[in-house]
Amino acid sequence: MAYIQRNAQGHIIAVNETAQSPQDEALSLHAPELIAYFAGAAKSDEAKVALSTSDNDLVRVLEDLINTLIDKKVILFTDLPFAAQEKLSSREEIRGHINSLDNLMGDDEGLL
Repeated sequence: MAYIQRNAQGHIIAVNETAQSPQDEALSLHAPELIAYFAGAAKSDEAKVALSTSDNDLVRVLEDLINTLIDKKVILFTDLPFAAQEKLSSREEIRGHINSLDNLMGDDEGLL
């Protein structure tokens, strides 16, 4: 989902991942109007930011998919190329570290 702003003529003038104002309009990422806007602004920073955000989201989906396939024993972790194993392990370790830091911060709330 994207949130768009329009000019007085009804043309898209800005696209954001979250609503920036009550006037922002929610629009599907697959909407032809939004695709045309990005096609016309292919070299703009806005299109690059949207694509980058989409890439980050897709990486997370792929990680979840790989973990699900491993959990269901459809594939083995060792079936993956070594470079992929290293990257997945590294991301899992980083995510675990971040989660443990979040838990530490959350534990102190009851002390105050």
